[in-house]
Amino acid sequence: MKLTHLVALQAVVLVTALPMSAQANSIWHPAPTEEGFTYHPDHWKSTKTRAQVMAEVEVARKDGTLALMARGLPVPIKSSESPKTRAQVIEEMRNELPEARRERLKLYSGGQ
Repeated sequence: MKLTHLVALQAVVLVTALPMSAQANSIWHPAPTEEGFTYHPDHWKSTKTRAQVMAEVEVARKDGTLALMARGLPVPIKSSESPKTRAQVIEEMRNELPEARRERLKLYSGGQ
């Protein structure tokens, strides 16, 4: 009977300790404070070399995203599709199904 209690106790300790070991690799740790977490930047491990990071910064500087990020502005999403001409957009709207048109107008009118 004692052996089963000992095995059960070890299992409970193991199950409760596993989440703590997983958090050791994170830069955010839960804490009993008003914030609810603490920040530990020294726990972060990078997979990139300094040269790779500097190359990414140079690309961001050239395409303008670095300036936007420095000001806290959103970075525009780059589309993989080629841009449409005005004539193509007008033609799409003319060929739009009535149900799709109603949904589009409802979206722009606030659901009314």
